[in-house]
Amino acid sequence: MNVLEAISQRRSVRQYADTPVPRELIAKLLDAATEAPSAMNTQPWAFGVIEGRQRLEHIGDKARLGLLAELDARGVTGDFRDRVANPDMRPFYGAPALVVIYATNPDDFAPINCSLAAQNLMLAATELGLGTCWIGVAGPYLNSPQGKTDFGVPDDCKAIAALIVGYPAGETEPKEKNPPNVLFWE
Repeated sequence: MNVLEAISQRRSVRQYADTPVPRELIAKLLDAATEAPSAMNTQPWAFGVIEGRQRLEHIGDKARLGLLAELDARGVTGDFRDRVANPDMRPFYGAPALVVIYATNPDDFAPINCSLAAQNLMLAATELGLGTCWIGVAGPYLNSPQGKTDFGVPDDCKAIAALIVGYPAGETEPKEKNPPNVLFWE
């Protein structure tokens, strides 16, 4: 598979087989992530790997409740808030592993750099036959004092990307993409 094929085949996977991801494959994903470009080669990232469906279910409940509290504090209503309030919501979709990419410094480019690392990881996973999905719901919990305490994350680190990883259960249908909106200047 070449990089263009990986780009076109990558999907957000929301159904996973009950098969753990070998640590050797996780290591390959992390190696690919660290090959990402970063502003001034700062490489402002650290990685956390959480394994096990039951553990992720427990963390998913904390993440869901943390986001719900944040939405309620901001007075958010509507369908999204209602989905987050549903106790049957499973933010990690039964995936066997979660990779969290943390920014290790507060500069303005760190979130961009960490996002580039996340994209590398997702493309490498596609090549290796793994599925991924970026789970935004996890951010408030992972960045909360409790979340940082639960995983021993330093206060000055910020979770940028929470990526579930596993073997897809079934086929994932491609979503139609809009053509690029391009402006050229001469």
